[in-house]
Amino acid sequence: MRRAETLIASDARVRIVPWRGNHSVALLSPTPGHQLRPETIHEAVAQAKNRGYQQIFTSALAIEEQMAFEKCGFKKVEELHLLHHDLVGIPSSSAHGMKMRRGRTADIEAVLQLDGRAFDGFWRFDRAALFDARDATPRSRFRVAVVDGKVVGYHITGAAGPMGYLQRLAVDPDFHGRGIGTALVGDALSWCIRRHCERVMVNTQISNERAYALYLHLGFETEPVGLAVLALSLLDEGQ
Repeated sequence: MRRAETLIASDARVRIVPWRGNHSVALLSPTPGHQLRPETIHEAVAQAKNRGYQQIFTSALAIEEQMAFEKCGFKKVEELHLLHHDLVGIPSSSAHGMKMRRGRTADIEAVLQLDGRAFDGFWRFDRAALFDARDATPRSRFRVAVVDGKVVGYHITGAAGPMGYLQRLAVDPDFHGRGIGTALVGDALSWCIRRHCERVMVNTQISNERAYALYLHLGFETEPVGLAVLALSLLDEGQ
């Protein structure tokens, strides 16, 4: 069983964690404030291979971060919209028949089940990914939406300095169209305002047209350039 760890590569730190519970696949993320050079990436890849990983995915990277990984043989596997909200015109955080409360440890299995119904296999969270999203920023909020005692949606939102991050939003497909997603986003944005954030960022895969339309409807604006996830096989010849 592998755990999250921070690799020290040259003059930068690189975080590595098993991808979605698959302990032969690594998620490689530059730590905040470190834009990696190709030689640093090569060093991190070598360390990952020595630890027994067979494939590496990156976190969602901006275009200026992607270039160094591409020089090291990484290829794009997923592209994402990147959007921002300037915290003007906040949607309501209530929906008919729904209650919202703090997420609890006892909710985690239900949250993971609905997350699996809301996302395809590549993007589904396991327990480690859920905790990683919650712990990615200095402050975070984990809230669940409940209908008739059943957890039907949740969000994880983080704050770091003046920036807020809607890290995860999921609604059980059986409860689409009831305003639950809107209410969860409203709660996330209101919390960011109370934490003195100036802007909130969110990303969503290009293929998730429903989520993209929701964010646009709720006042998010699309950034000119999106993000991408890249991958590298460590079984390829020469690695």
